Amino acid sequence: MFKAIIYKEWLKTRWLIAGIAAVGAGMLFYSFLNLAKVVEFRGAEILWSTLIAKDTVLLELFRYVPAAAGVLLALAQFLPEVQMKRLKLTLHLPVKESVMTGCITCYGLVVLTAFCAIHALVCAVLLGRWIPAELVSRITSTMLVWYLAGWAAYLWTCAICIEPTWRLRIVLAALLAALMGLFFLSPVPEAYNGFLPWLALYTLASAMLIFGGIERFKEGVQ
Repeated sequence: MFKAIIYKEWLKTRWLIAGIAAVGAGMLFYSFLNLAKVVEFRGAEILWSTLIAKDTVLLELFRYVPAAAGVLLALAQFLPEVQMKRLKLTLHLPVKESVMTGCITCYGLVVLTAFCAIHALVCAVLLGRWIPAELVSRITSTMLVWYLAGWAAYLWTCAICIEPTWRLRIVLAALLAALMGLFFLSPVPEAYNGFLPWLALYTLASAMLIFGGIERFKEGVQ
């Protein structure tokens, strides 16, 4: 049963995943091509001084990509289920509703995590050619909040799609917009390091919004 669910999610999202991967790869290529030109003409030292003196991580172009990917992936998974009235059929399969919803949601989170992990690894390897490991660590730790924003955007968008009442959908959308502002409040490198564990716990707790929407949907709330 679970293999069938995962396969169904893969069929719904495979082209979107390919598109997200292509956009991510293109942005990485563009960013590192520019950095390579800078290093070629001015030396790697200019990257070091830029990182230290200008409070930058060199990869700001990628800042909003995980959040956008999370929103698009959630829409691809749940919007067809809601619009085509397939969600009720999905919830009547011989599996508990919470388990079914958790399986579908975990699929999306795994896809997002794989995307972010590959991005972080590629960035660390390529940057390691030009700058010390300490500065590479500073960049990757700064990008963690961007990846976490992708998780939050995904979970909240799933909750918005599943929510049966438009009133609560609007409230959730407004709260999501405010939450995204919190994730991108400061562009300073490592500004979120002390707050990141609490932000991560809050993001994981927001998954309960999805199960609350499922319960209201089962009860026929309009």
